Amino acid sequence: MKICVYGAGAIGGVLAARLALAGRTVSVIARGAHLAAIRAEGLKLHSESGERTVKVPASDRPADFGRQDLVICTAKAYSLTSVARGIAPLLAPETPVVFATNGIPWWYFHKLGGRWDGTRIETVDPGGEIWQRIGPQRAIGCVVYMGASMPTPGTVKHHSGGRFLIGEPDNTLSARLKAVAAAMAADGLSVETTERIRDEILGKLIGNVSFNPISALTRSPLGGILSRPGLRQLAKTMMEECQNVGVAIGANLQIEIEAKLNGYERMAAFRTSTLQDLEAGRPLEIDALVGVVSELGRITGTPTPTIDTVYALLRALAENIGQFPRVSD
Repeated sequence: MKICVYGAGAIGGVLAARLALAGRTVSVIARGAHLAAIRAEGLKLHSESGERTVKVPASDRPADFGRQDLVICTAKAYSLTSVARGIAPLLAPETPVVFATNGIPWWYFHKLGGRWDGTRIETVDPGGEIWQRIGPQRAIGCVVYMGASMPTPGTVKHHSGGRFLIGEPDNTLSARLKAVAAAMAADGLSVETTERIRDEILGKLIGNVSFNPISALTRSPLGGILSRPGLRQLAKTMMEECQNVGVAIGANLQIEIEAKLNGYERMAAFRTSTLQDLEAGRPLEIDALVGVVSELGRITGTPTPTIDTVYALLRALAENIGQFPRVSD
């Protein structure tokens, strides 16, 4: 099986390296200094078992690799329009695309059934371009539970975890889903299938929608938020609003918010991806984590006043410092 990892940053780089070490036929789409380093010296993987270097074909031109049996997209959500414009050379008629991205995905309402079936989400898919160019029938949902970083170009570090939860938009355990799970399995990775991928997406988003923007606005790790009563209450209110939106669009969210907050206390030193991006001068992943919840609130008539306010503040910050993403990011 020919596998292309589109967006070989921290998560994508660890995934590509693990798959290559397991003997899979893997190529990666990368860019800039990271691409140059992979081409010159290979992709270096640091983990608890040491350092290993793997040679993987790397390019910023999908046409260099041709049609694939599987594409795993680990690019940031704000880059997906650009991905959609370039991905065509990788896609055979039946090639599935696993979208390992944070937040509400662009395909969320594909085959959902009921009142919202087929609804397009403008916040994460402006003009429906991803839907039209890639097609929701290719999409396989994915939630990633893994700590990874890219300390230097060409080098990725696997800190913790390694769990990938994948599912079909129609909630079936299809033959292609099982084939994808088998193809993604490798040492250091745990790949599981689910019939309720949307519930998993919303369950993770409830944490991201609150802690990511608050951490960026206050420059605080999780402990700095949870230890301040006002910030803890702010996070709780945002989580509750997100849960209400999830229920409104049909998710089955059996989540006790206070218990979830208590669970985060074990991760006091953790710095969210949005805070890390802010400090590194990278574009901030705002719309897929926060703005989209506001849009879904408007679509369903579910109030999200706190999320709306925090989104406006974070967006203003990102625009003022030049870190609000453009389609080309």
